[in-house]
Amino acid sequence: MKKIDRGIQFVQANIDRFRCLVCNQAYVTIDGHSLCCPNGHQVDFSKKGTLYFLTHQVASEYDANMLAARRRVLQAGFFGPIVQAINAALPKTAQRILDIGSGEGTPLADLLTMHANSEDVGIGFDISKDGVNLATQLTTTAYYCVADLAQLPFTDRAFTAIMDVFSPSAYQEFERVLAPGGQLLKIVPNPEYLVELRHLLFKPTDRQYQYDNQRVLDLFAQHYPTAKRQRIQYQVALDNIDFNDLLVMTPLHWGADAEQLATAKRQGLTKITVDVSLLTMQKG
Repeated sequence: MKKIDRGIQFVQANIDRFRCLVCNQAYVTIDGHSLCCPNGHQVDFSKKGTLYFLTHQVASEYDANMLAARRRVLQAGFFGPIVQAINAALPKTAQRILDIGSGEGTPLADLLTMHANSEDVGIGFDISKDGVNLATQLTTTAYYCVADLAQLPFTDRAFTAIMDVFSPSAYQEFERVLAPGGQLLKIVPNPEYLVELRHLLFKPTDRQYQYDNQRVLDLFAQHYPTAKRQRIQYQVALDNIDFNDLLVMTPLHWGADAEQLATAKRQGLTKITVDVSLLTMQKG
């Protein structure tokens, strides 16, 4: 089956989860290669079966090379324990999962594999068209589209779980599309996340040498004072991960100058620390 036909088939089966960004009405039909709302507004499927929901130009600093490097690192199991923790927090029953800022798609695809419920529905979106195009190359039941988290093209209460791995948050929109009893599962980096790389690239006097996640934690607590927090910390040996891929996949390299990058590449690392918090909120 062609990708466009597979994409159309998925959206047709889940058409009531998508809504028009012009009039906020749920889409009702697919006419040829176009998704149509009751008021005649439509969005066309790409050849890869994706939908482009952006109503304005949005710049993404995550280019194709960065996303491809991230794909290789993640498929080596870099985020395995993180996805396992998210899966453990989900009920075993069928879930409708939305992945915020899904990037190149691996975490959502891995989560659906782990959750292993044939009735699960997984939708990921990102502002990066390059990321979504990469995601369509995965062998997965997940569907990926281009959208902006500040204006989600999904109907109210469409999802039973929202996963947010290192992406910004739009809590008002999240609450709108999350069904009662559903969960928001947000992963935020802790100060020790990639600490070896941080210290390899920067001097103690540089702003990037240390990281403080308190502002993110405080904002989440303001919205959800009863939320749970779980620390996930482990080390990854870099035997099967190219150091250059690790360097390119993270925004850390944006702040380093040419000399710092050259020194880091020359020295390399043998292991790296992953240290994050899983913040979980259940909607009443």
